[in-house]
Amino acid sequence: MTAPERGSFAGVSRRGSDQDESARANRGWWDAEATDYYAEHGDFLGDADLVWGPERLREVDARLLGPAEALPGLRVLEIGGGAGQGGRWLQDQGAVVVSTDLSTGMLAQARRIDGRRTPATALPLAACDAALLPFADTCFDLVMTAYGAVPFVADSAAVVREAARVLRPGGRFVFSTTHPIRWAFPDVPGEAGLTAASSYFDRSPYVEEDEAGQALYVEHHRTLGDRVREIVAAGLTLVDLVEPEWPEGHDQTWGGWSPLRGRLLPGTAIFVCERPTR
Repeated sequence: MTAPERGSFAGVSRRGSDQDESARANRGWWDAEATDYYAEHGDFLGDADLVWGPERLREVDARLLGPAEALPGLRVLEIGGGAGQGGRWLQDQGAVVVSTDLSTGMLAQARRIDGRRTPATALPLAACDAALLPFADTCFDLVMTAYGAVPFVADSAAVVREAARVLRPGGRFVFSTTHPIRWAFPDVPGEAGLTAASSYFDRSPYVEEDEAGQALYVEHHRTLGDRVREIVAAGLTLVDLVEPEWPEGHDQTWGGWSPLRGRLLPGTAIFVCERPTR
């Protein structure tokens, strides 16, 4: 999911940020914010649930990963898993899961959640960059991420290629991220967030910097067409593109996501992809 209200930074810019800078900045930011992020959003995310975005679309209802009866025994990789809520839910459904994240702080939060569950469980965890996965080819049946990894890497095409590489033929890759149209609008929940202020085609990353101009936090923008081209170039087939509508009765604001904006603009895009069998 997108970040909560962020701490101190000297300024914001829209400028280039390469893979190394983005990884360094985001690893440090999520390490520092892991505990506060869980305190702010833990109730919404649950400790063992798969929520695809701020619209509160849950996998138990959406079934984007496949039918419930197919989950037991599946080999699943969660990338950018944060505290492992999605991976833990899949584990509870009988899947064999490894949950990964760039941030060791987020993985430590995952361990704290595991330790207080009854009975205590151990979700297999690994620290790694989603653009360079330490796993063999075709070793997973399913790769997934809910707002993890994809918005935070400079080379999102590499993330898609890596997901395709570790998938078996016939396997599925599902990821959610900020809907690209949102980048044209100010990231505020009220009326000011309803007027386009930037070009949809401006792919410059959003960068929060310290006084010396060093990046502290980076998010990257791709258009809808960019995402589709990355999927196709990786040899995957796009089988569904889900744009969750804001549901009635959901009044929780999350950063720039709000009932006001959610009823007018899509906030999340979920890409459902498969690796062809031949």
